[in-house]
Amino acid sequence: MSEIVCPSCAAVNRIPPDRLATEAKCGKCHKPLFDGHPLALTGETFGRHLTRNSIPVVVDFWAEWCGPCKQMAPEFEKAARALEPHVRFAKLDTEAAPNEAAAHGIRSIPTMILFQNGREAARQSGAMPAGHIIQWVREQIGA
Repeated sequence: MSEIVCPSCAAVNRIPPDRLATEAKCGKCHKPLFDGHPLALTGETFGRHLTRNSIPVVVDFWAEWCGPCKQMAPEFEKAARALEPHVRFAKLDTEAAPNEAAAHGIRSIPTMILFQNGREAARQSGAMPAGHIIQWVREQIGA
């Protein structure tokens, strides 16, 4: 069984291995668990998504005022569409959640961190096109 945290209500859902995760819906709010868009994390939801998802989670640490962050946003979304449901893509606004950014030593943005089982597995700073994001993630997870 895989555990997937709902992007809408943060409920933890168990997905049987024979069920297509792309078609799975939340048992609580009935919304899709994957929709091809990065999830917007908050300080309150950050920890739950990192620790309760069975799949790797790639977090883009960004800020509204950051030009390279805005430039990378559509590329990050393309990567999410390509790699879901095997990887969860999420974004964390460092201005809205400074404690989480500081706890993870974010010194420059955009910075992507790949988390596996709630722990940092890899980190990449700087804006990247979708193809490079996909390649980087696949290299990290061995896919």
